[in-house]
Amino acid sequence: MKRRTWIILAVIALGIAAFAGWKYTHRPDPAAAYKTAAVTRGDLTESITANGVINPVRVVSVGTQVSGTVQKLTVDFNDKVTAGQLLLELDPSVYAARLAASEAALANIRATQALQTANAGRAAQLFKQQYISRQDYETSLQAAKSATAQVAAAEAQIKQDRSNLGYTVIRSPVSGVVISRLVDIGQTVAASFNTPTLFTIARDLTKMQIEAAVAEADVAKVRVGQRVTFSVDAYAGRTFEGFVHQVRLNPTSQQNVVTYTVIVEVANPDGALLPGMTANASFLVSEHKNVLLIPNAALSYKPTDYIPPKRVRGSFDANTVTVFVLKGSTPEARRIKIAGSDADSSLVISGQLAIGDRAITGDTLKDAKKSGGFGPPGTGGNKK
Repeated sequence: MKRRTWIILAVIALGIAAFAGWKYTHRPDPAAAYKTAAVTRGDLTESITANGVINPVRVVSVGTQVSGTVQKLTVDFNDKVTAGQLLLELDPSVYAARLAASEAALANIRATQALQTANAGRAAQLFKQQYISRQDYETSLQAAKSATAQVAAAEAQIKQDRSNLGYTVIRSPVSGVVISRLVDIGQTVAASFNTPTLFTIARDLTKMQIEAAVAEADVAKVRVGQRVTFSVDAYAGRTFEGFVHQVRLNPTSQQNVVTYTVIVEVANPDGALLPGMTANASFLVSEHKNVLLIPNAALSYKPTDYIPPKRVRGSFDANTVTVFVLKGSTPEARRIKIAGSDADSSLVISGQLAIGDRAITGDTLKDAKKSGGFGPPGTGGNKK
């Protein structure tokens, strides 16, 4: 029985020794506790992104100054028109009747004017011979002048009625393409306080523009003449180009988000871009060739017990940051200055970084936050 007990104890002891030996030979590499990425040299293009709607550069809304029923329609969507071309006619009967009534009224007033003028002439002769009083003479002159004024008013009314009759014929003010038609034959349009829009005509669809909404944080990087590349959902894989034409000063605020409208001019020689398309635009801010690059993830990494230095008043620089480089198995803090970034990397313009340095971008072990220092768990840390 004792022999069996000793054998069991020996087996247990051997097992413990084997486990201890395996544990010793398979200790984790302290450096494996961190995710790292190499500091490299390469090219960087800094840009900002914004979305916008594509529209023709010049759009003319054709309306009407008079009300009426659409009697004739000569153009439709996508039709090309020239300046002065007939687009639409309203029912002219009401305005023709008004013009006829005004002309009849003018004829009546002219007859009255002729009578009053003749009366004034006779009154002048009688007044010279002292057959009538001055009051009767002046009354006759006033009647003649009043008749003359009534003729002028009637003539002005005829001009107005003739113009209204002419307004029933709608012609194109410019040459272009009809991109919108808002009326049909038989429809009644009412021109009261607001002029109703009948057609929308784009003057030139080979020249388009993007009305891009740029965030207030990025608008300072936008300048007139800046190169812009963009894509539209209709043409996957195709990239279009344009240039910034205008940065409008009027801000737009929606849910406390402030944006500014930036106009981007775009050439559209093949007509691929249609009004109303959504453009995903990228504004080229700067290009850098063969520069020192650090991954963006390294800019936000900080060890759990890192205590940043106290700031000196007036010395804050948003472009100066602290990053950590893995030296052996221990993170080492480095102060660098960056200037521009893209989706993956940032440009380093000064600081103690060299090509090949391993910048720490994150922790790999779940209990890395429980570490007593900069080092990985079990190393005892590196507190100072």
